[in-house]
Amino acid sequence: MHYKTIAILIGLLGITYFATRSDEIDFNTQVKPIINKKCIACHGGVKQQGGFSLLFREEALAKTKSGKYAIIPGDANGSELIRRIKSDDPEERMPYEHEKLSPEEIKIFESWIDQGAKWGIHWAYLPVTAPKIPNKNDTWVSNDIDRFILDKLDEQGLPHNEVADKSTLLRRISLDVIGMPASTTITDTYLKSDKDDAYKILIDSLLASPRYGEKWASMWLDLARYADSKGYESDSYRNIWQYRDWLIKAFNKDMPYDQFLTQQFAGDLIKDSDVNILLGTAFHRNTMTNDEGGTQNEEYRVAAVMDRVNTTWSALMGTSFNCVQCHSHPYDPIRHEEYYKFMAYFNNDADEDLSNEYPTVKMYKGRDSIHYLRLMDWVSKYGPTDRKYFEEMLLNVYPRYNINNTFYTNAHSHIGNNEGIFRNGGTIGFSNIKMDAENFMMLIYLYADGKFDLYYDSLNTKPFKTLHFKKSGNLQFVKFPVEKTNQVKNIYLKYTAKTNIKEQTGATFSWMKVGKSLPGKSQPGYAEVNNLVDSLMISWADGTPVLKERIGHTRRKTYMFERGNWTTPTTEVNPGTPQFMNAFDKSFPQNRYGLSQWLTDTKNPLVARTMVNRVWEQLFGRGLVETLEDLGTQGSLPSHRELLDHLSYQFMHEYKWSIKRLIAEVVTSSTYRQSSSINSEVSAKDPNNIYLSRGPRIRLTAEQIRDQNLALSDLISYKMYGKSVMPHQPKGIWSSPYNGELWITSSDGNQYRRSVYTHIKRTALYPTFATFDVGSREVCNMRRINSNTPLQALNTLNDTTYIIAARNIAQKLNTTIPFDKNVKALFQKMFYKDIGPKQVATLQNLYMKTYNHYKNKRQAASQLLAVAESETNTIDKAAWVVTINAMMNMDEWLTKN
Repeated sequence: MHYKTIAILIGLLGITYFATRSDEIDFNTQVKPIINKKCIACHGGVKQQGGFSLLFREEALAKTKSGKYAIIPGDANGSELIRRIKSDDPEERMPYEHEKLSPEEIKIFESWIDQGAKWGIHWAYLPVTAPKIPNKNDTWVSNDIDRFILDKLDEQGLPHNEVADKSTLLRRISLDVIGMPASTTITDTYLKSDKDDAYKILIDSLLASPRYGEKWASMWLDLARYADSKGYESDSYRNIWQYRDWLIKAFNKDMPYDQFLTQQFAGDLIKDSDVNILLGTAFHRNTMTNDEGGTQNEEYRVAAVMDRVNTTWSALMGTSFNCVQCHSHPYDPIRHEEYYKFMAYFNNDADEDLSNEYPTVKMYKGRDSIHYLRLMDWVSKYGPTDRKYFEEMLLNVYPRYNINNTFYTNAHSHIGNNEGIFRNGGTIGFSNIKMDAENFMMLIYLYADGKFDLYYDSLNTKPFKTLHFKKSGNLQFVKFPVEKTNQVKNIYLKYTAKTNIKEQTGATFSWMKVGKSLPGKSQPGYAEVNNLVDSLMISWADGTPVLKERIGHTRRKTYMFERGNWTTPTTEVNPGTPQFMNAFDKSFPQNRYGLSQWLTDTKNPLVARTMVNRVWEQLFGRGLVETLEDLGTQGSLPSHRELLDHLSYQFMHEYKWSIKRLIAEVVTSSTYRQSSSINSEVSAKDPNNIYLSRGPRIRLTAEQIRDQNLALSDLISYKMYGKSVMPHQPKGIWSSPYNGELWITSSDGNQYRRSVYTHIKRTALYPTFATFDVGSREVCNMRRINSNTPLQALNTLNDTTYIIAARNIAQKLNTTIPFDKNVKALFQKMFYKDIGPKQVATLQNLYMKTYNHYKNKRQAASQLLAVAESETNTIDKAAWVVTINAMMNMDEWLTKN
């Protein structure tokens, strides 16, 4: 056998020839970066020029189009790859028409091939194991985190900082854990305590605060692309605030992260689930819906499904997956087909891009809510133990047949495909309705005089039901028994008007349901309760969009799309997960619930790492891997890989997926508690604090800036939950030309609720949020990258909310005491420490200049204070408003030190 053939076989069997020298080449850190930067654009998932691809090992070792082997393991000199990268012929040399590889890069390739062309697994795709903890017993060390950090600092020749003072730590940890200043009770207890466990008590108090859930929900809402509108052109209102409330409650009760994900991915598939669990599935109903007339519902349904796939990988596994819908991943080992196998888990959801957002969890109000409670009381006394029947019938009305995806004759769809309009003699058909376990049919409609004839399978047969109607202007329903069969039927509804005018617009049809009758027929009060079921089923009520799995014969098939285009389906695929990840356990069901079990399996290499990295970024301003959105081969390398694995392992095994325990471990470390001071030597060595030789110093988020100003002014409302509110906003920002929606500033203190409750409209984001780097929530936002623009200063100096906050503080000041006492008291409230004399002098100078400015402008002073000109002390208080506003714009106030 030829020696080249033997070498190829050895390579394919994974038996690697290693040179006797000690400088073994590492594929991941030395070879893969060169491939990604210089080769993969032409020889990877998108292109495979010359029939050569470097994406997968079996492809790289296969024959190229020329019949030659580009890589022969153990034989660099015989490998076509080496010949081409060393060639002087511009038509042959690779990279073609690009800069030649450096001698060092060529040497890496030669040594790698001679050593057997051993392929490597990227660090993030290896199983999470517990690494060896460095033996560091420095007195500075508080827990194992510090041992990893100190080991790296010693390696880099960097010192660590000492622990910050109590006031700095108090402000830092309050902003990090609850997103705003802590309550007076908590701050006073900590600052006045000399006990060794004072800091631990502070941590426990903050983690137990209801404010904790509001802060961490804000982080997750970015990932969930949460908004109170549907997006696209019309961007109309979406009733989904119950999901935000679900999220806050989940964080506050420290729902284990594996359960947290399972309920959001598959709450409808969990055994014995209830409405509270089902609301979690709104995570994947935050996708956009296109209500514009003339759009193709299936196109946008598919877009929503793909968004769910991409969000799952980005938010939960820190991996870019969206490009795989068009071709195999150019940098990571993900094949084109695997995208659609993964998509199959989501393709069977019941939503159809309808403007009514079906399926939803209904929220009954007024008389309907009383009827619902009456019904549930009857169920608890006489009904079956399985409440799912009632939840699906009344809260979801699932399954039902919408006018979408039907066929028409002399009729058409209307109002975002929610209704069908019949002309005289018009027909609407529903396909694929299985009748084997049904015993009633219900039609929901708005109609004029005439009749409906209902047919099975063909209009040439005798109608199985004829319904006569009288003219009405209200939504109506008719319910009647139907014959049980073991067949799948097509059902046609033909409308005939009393008059014979062909152009007359006749009945308006809404939806149809076939289902089982209410159980418990022999129980007292059955007839009344049955009527309640019918009326509640058709009643209009706000609903929160949720996921529901299509069942039985209604399940969708999933196909690969050529170049990612939904109009060009090719091969049918079954649900599956990528081969490079942990195996999908055979005991897991092949649906979203099984997928959630795969995600939260401790063998999954990415889910725990991604969440730990995200929590670290929230606390330090930078993740252990800076690119939160990409842990793959194109992402940043981890600064402390062993620490990331240590915390990820602990998160899953020791902390039992508890996010609060993870946060407590991090904030307890001396690493977190360091002073943020820096000298020129350390700054030169580590300007971005990658190695954590000092505490974090970063600008606050939009929510933190607004919430701490409201807290400082005592205006803040701590009311929790409920419909999103509308704080003060300048005119001209809000624009809703399609539906006439208006931004009406909330009242009764609701305008001063925490930022997490602010109404989010995708096409007209709240100005403070937009200015301070909050995304529009059209897609999953994996990481906010802090910007620094003049607009930010303009916002914090002029925003109505901040002016009102400064005004409220000024109005409460005791102006009979010296200026410096008022300033010192306010500074102490802001930073828990004393202000310096130079700062006092600077602020007093500002106050006097402003006072003199307003002396001859009493009207302007009154306008600033929003009081009548006759009000006393207007000049003094106006000067205080400007001074206080300046204090709220100090860098120290807008930054976490």
